Amino acid sequence: MSMTFDELVTKVRGMASKVDASQMGFLAVQINITGDNGGVFYVESKDGKINVEPYEYNDRQCSITMSMDNFNKLIDGKMNPVTGFTLGKIKVDGDVGKALEFANAVKK
Repeated sequence: MSMTFDELVTKVRGMASKVDASQMGFLAVQINITGDNGGVFYVESKDGKINVEPYEYNDRQCSITMSMDNFNKLIDGKMNPVTGFTLGKIKVDGDVGKALEFANAVKK
């Protein structure tokens, strides 16, 4: 069964709450989920806290576009971010380094 976009945002929020962001620098990444259950949300690391909100982030450092299925594989540790990027399953617009920083932060 496919996840809804709201369920995905809730899942990412839950994961973000477990990440120790105290040593993370500022990070602003917009995630574009394609397909039927698609949508846009952003993940921001600021002042030692991670925020996940279902909005566009105009001042983002990069945006990452992928399908719901591939995003779940990424955050569940079933897809290597570099491999996904190389194979074209993950598209990055902007700072690729920040996209990798994000991918490494959310991996279980």
